[in-house]
Amino acid sequence: MTVELARPVSRRTLGTEVLLVLGVSLGQSAVYAAVNIVGRLTADRPLSQQTATLNASQSARPWLDLTYQSLNIAFALVPVLLAVHLLNRDRGDARLTLGLDARRPGQDLARGAGLAALIGLPGLGLFYVAAKLGINVSVVPAALPDLWWTIPVLVLAAAQNAILEEIVVVGYLVTRLRDLGWRVGAVIATSALLRGSYHLYQGFGAFIGNAIMGVIFSLFYLRTRRVLPLVVAHTLLDVVAFVGYSALPSSWLDWL
Repeated sequence: MTVELARPVSRRTLGTEVLLVLGVSLGQSAVYAAVNIVGRLTADRPLSQQTATLNASQSARPWLDLTYQSLNIAFALVPVLLAVHLLNRDRGDARLTLGLDARRPGQDLARGAGLAALIGLPGLGLFYVAAKLGINVSVVPAALPDLWWTIPVLVLAAAQNAILEEIVVVGYLVTRLRDLGWRVGAVIATSALLRGSYHLYQGFGAFIGNAIMGVIFSLFYLRTRRVLPLVVAHTLLDVVAFVGYSALPSSWLDWL
């Protein structure tokens, strides 16, 4: 279903807007990830012997580390506010456009949990296969010190990832590409490939897995026009990965 813009905006303006939003957010991340994978492939060690660390400590001083972690989470959400602001400008309430309102909390939570299970279980299998094929790096989901704020920060980081990715790469991008008159197939492919691209720093298995996730999430959004279940699903997946890794016995970490 195509929604008419409240105020006419030229295609050129919309196209420029999309490039700028992506340029200050996940489009920029995709470029860096592409350069990163080239660096990894041309390094002295095979890809499978390299490591990518997420949620790393930023300082040996706990209070300063917490400050850096909090600032990183807060500023990472600025592109989300920008995207919502731009949609508000010509569509009215962007919460309704994106399906971020709280009209169906129970249904959104249930759908989000279902999507998390749909993506998470096969994702573990793909992760295992990619590791065996040597096309992924070794990913360390969390490397924070064991302090009182570690778990809350990891949960907030998971939510930040979910909010940024699902609102910008699915809600905003799919909406704007449809406004530009793109065909559904091209919209889904663009969103999915972008999602895969900014995960390239983890290897080709991560690219493939996230691209598949992008197809599923884009189809869901186009069908339901609700991005909130996607945020719930992504948050659950990352909380399990970040917090679960931190809680695992050290004897298990060598296997991962």
